[in-house]
Amino acid sequence: MISEFKYCNSLIIYSRFISKEVMIGNVGIGGKNPIRIQSMTTTDTMDTRATVEQSIRMIDAGCEIVRITAPSKKEAENLKNIKDELVKRGYSTPLVADIHFTPNAAEIAAKIVEKVRVNPGNYADKKKFEQIDYTDASYQNELERIEKKFMPLVRICKEYGTAMRIGTNHGSLSDRILSRYGDTPQGMVESAMEFLRICEKENYHQIVLSMKASNTLVMVQAYRLLVNQMLKEGMNYPLHLGVTEAGDGEDGRVKSAVGIGTLLEDGLGDTIRVSLTEVPEAEIPVAEELANRYKERASEPIDDFKSVQVNPFKYQRRITASVQNIGDHHVPVVMADFSLKKDIKPANLFGLGYRYSVTNDKWTLSDSACDYLFVANNLVDFELPGTLSIVQMYKGWSYQKNKKGHYPWLDKTEYLSDCERSENLNFVYACTTDLDQELLNKIKNDATAVMVIDTYNPHGMAEQRRLFTTLMENEVKCPVIIGKAYGGISFDQLQLHASTDLGALLIDGFGDGIFIAAENCGSDQQVNALGFGILQATRTRISKTEYISCPSCGRTLFDLQETTAKIRAVTSHLKGVKIGIMGCIVNGPGEMADADYGYVGTGKDKISLYKEQDVVRKNIPAKEAVTELINLIKEYGDWIEPINH
Repeated sequence: MISEFKYCNSLIIYSRFISKEVMIGNVGIGGKNPIRIQSMTTTDTMDTRATVEQSIRMIDAGCEIVRITAPSKKEAENLKNIKDELVKRGYSTPLVADIHFTPNAAEIAAKIVEKVRVNPGNYADKKKFEQIDYTDASYQNELERIEKKFMPLVRICKEYGTAMRIGTNHGSLSDRILSRYGDTPQGMVESAMEFLRICEKENYHQIVLSMKASNTLVMVQAYRLLVNQMLKEGMNYPLHLGVTEAGDGEDGRVKSAVGIGTLLEDGLGDTIRVSLTEVPEAEIPVAEELANRYKERASEPIDDFKSVQVNPFKYQRRITASVQNIGDHHVPVVMADFSLKKDIKPANLFGLGYRYSVTNDKWTLSDSACDYLFVANNLVDFELPGTLSIVQMYKGWSYQKNKKGHYPWLDKTEYLSDCERSENLNFVYACTTDLDQELLNKIKNDATAVMVIDTYNPHGMAEQRRLFTTLMENEVKCPVIIGKAYGGISFDQLQLHASTDLGALLIDGFGDGIFIAAENCGSDQQVNALGFGILQATRTRISKTEYISCPSCGRTLFDLQETTAKIRAVTSHLKGVKIGIMGCIVNGPGEMADADYGYVGTGKDKISLYKEQDVVRKNIPAKEAVTELINLIKEYGDWIEPINH
């Protein structure tokens, strides 16, 4: 009998979840194959030359599977010209036709390319955001209607040896699914399972599954639920991982790493696509870096769980006490690392979000100003901004213990001794091996203690997950700051590694703060911004505007990169506001899911604006649309004027 919470081989030992092998042309997905890298063209599918040349750039960058949109019959038919030209130029990389609303296009494409992608929410259903009351009988009638519409494609794929991705998107669940299951990960899973069961009924098994969302919590929970459901039904189809509409730049990379990396850490995922609002070849090195960490993932022994302490399918933050501004209802804090610096001055804090004016003798701070600064044994001899506190190792703290906002960092031996400590806040450094009963008992009854945890295990996320489980098993409610040290890697790598390692724990409700100790991996400003970016991507602390931006494809009706940059330039100060930027109506109100405002291409140089899922301005000329978006945000009271420092 499958456990109600089982979704991977092990929570403590890294192990790939073995899925069945599905061949996409000459490329195998699942089984013992490596994690495959794929991306999608952004050209007009009817422009054969442009699509071929972009596909070649993607393939040369390392893309193993190329997806191309086929929104209608003519694009589906032109896939043959694209494929023939690629073969003529010496490329045999398999192609995937991306299908949404047009079954007839899918049926044409399935006879040409190696794989078709269908979205259950769009393929056989229409989305009108209507609540429908179904009886069991009427719901069954709907399933029979879907089967009748879907079965021709299944039979063609079976005949031609064409693989299929059943790709559920959080934002495009049908009214039927929403009416019965709500806007939930469970609804996403059931949407795919309905189509999967039809395939199995026809004895067709060349299937890959995906559960994409722009919300990383929803995405992770949906994939886990999907695996749990497959296990219950005796299935093991391969998984295509991706965070949809992740955006561009650092935000897109951090968000993708949080979602994809969390699943890879538990051995889930057979092929990945990083959806960035950039040229598709820029996605490939990001995806490769995420996948490469698991080629030879080792793990030192970790004690097994007595019991699973969290529900992996539903977010709930670990219950903790409140120590000053850490734990309980407080947002997670960010601790910065200045342990390697000497002679710390006010100017050093600029990269941490604090700016000091000598003329005015005044501090100003940004929304991404760190909360704590670890300085090891260094002394800080200037007045601090009121929102910043200093954390010092015991020797340094003993010299400045009477200064406001200075707190000690204690190792296990110091903490268990009778040495002097702060009456208000003490940071206790510990790894999993430090958690003996003496330490647990003392920290459990200490209203001033905050743990800072660390790991040197190659599978560090699992070891730190085990540490949290130990605390919960022993009913220890002290807050915990998740610490992780990095060195000898580039900042691009740090972005992805830290987002995975820390993000995976935050996704499960663990952690009351984060501490990235990065030696020569980036500037102070970069590392500090990364910490806040990880909290934003896990939706545990909002410090900036969030952009839900699609990666562009052949359906896109305007320059997404340029437009995203324009919108970001005038709205990036709107902390907590979520703005969806979608290239076409396929990725319109549905794919934006929980955005507050939407900017959607609806025709050549025509934009429609949305407030949540309702269109409120139709077919605005593109040159006026950004201004109209600002006016719309003002109309609903979410606009604030930018502050120029």
